[in-house]
Amino acid sequence: MIDIHPRWPFLADENIHPRSIRRLRDAGLDVAAVRDDAAGWSDPLVLARAVREQRILLTFDRDYSELIFYRGHPAPPGVVYFRPASDVDADFANWLLRSLAENNPPLVGWLTVVQGGRIRQRLLP
Repeated sequence: MIDIHPRWPFLADENIHPRSIRRLRDAGLDVAAVRDDAAGWSDPLVLARAVREQRILLTFDRDYSELIFYRGHPAPPGVVYFRPASDVDADFANWLLRSLAENNPPLVGWLTVVQGGRIRQRLLP
C-alpha cells in the first residue's frame, strides 16, 4: 500500500468506475461519488457540489474546463481530467495514487489533464 496523506477530499464524477473509486477509498482517500448519491446530475450541478464541498473533481468529461474557463463557473480546489488511452480503470487509479504519493504534479489550484502518461496543467482561475 502506498503511504498517502492528502489534505483535500475528492469528488468522483459519474463516469468514474466503481472499481476505481473503491481502489482509491481502500488506499485511504476521502472520495465522494456522484454515482452513489447524485446520479444523473448535470455537469454544472456536479461542479457546484465540488466547489461547495471543497473537493478535487475527478472526471473523464472535458466539459468542466469549458464551464470554468469559458462560462465563468467557480472552480473547485482542483480538477483532474483523465483522457484514457488504454485500460481506463487501472490507469486512472494507479496514476492518481502514484501522483499523490509523489506530489507530482500538484493537483490543488490546477486543471490537470492526463493522457497516455503525459500531463498538462493549467492554473485555475
